[in-house]
Amino acid sequence: MFRKIIMVGVCLAALCTVVPAALAQDSNESTRATAQREDDTNLDTQLYLILATNREGEDGKIPAVLQPVVARLRETLGFKHFSLAASFLNRVKHNGRLEMTWVGGPLLAPSQSPMGNPSFNEFSARVRLDKDANGRQVIQMNEFRFGSRVPIVTAQATTTYASTNGPSAFPVISYQPVGLRTDISMSEDVPVIAGTLNVGPSGDAIIVVVSAKKAN
Repeated sequence: MFRKIIMVGVCLAALCTVVPAALAQDSNESTRATAQREDDTNLDTQLYLILATNREGEDGKIPAVLQPVVARLRETLGFKHFSLAASFLNRVKHNGRLEMTWVGGPLLAPSQSPMGNPSFNEFSARVRLDKDANGRQVIQMNEFRFGSRVPIVTAQATTTYASTNGPSAFPVISYQPVGLRTDISMSEDVPVIAGTLNVGPSGDAIIVVVSAKKAN
């Protein structure tokens, strides 16, 4: 009888050792599987450039997804008119780095860039899925950087005889760099304002707006 009691105790001790180890192994495998799924996740990122101005004119067409953003801008900034200057859609892997450069049309008024000089732009960020303090899933854009070189008239037109057809007048154009760097955390598929950049002597501004969501 005493031997049976000892054998039962040994079996129970062995069971208590094996079960936690098995549970820990299952937990580790589940964690690795979750991490693997996150590593394979692709994210669609949307970058919007909104031009804000007090110059006479009408508001440009604003996509419905940006209407709440523009409503907030009207409340907080003193600009009369807002229009969408450009938008870009890109895909990046979870915890991947997105970089892009492009040549765009003039972002400013024709009076500030009368010859239609283009702007030179760049955007980069490391994009990842994460959890906030309440355990809700968020998308982070770390090392977010947007920069643009915009043409500005720095001197009025002067007469030159370079043309065979007679004198011509050309303004002096200078490219001025503007940009911002920041870290952003956002809810999925909700546009957020990354920053506001004042450009040009007339006080126009470029508002940088971003959003991101898991790709289908």
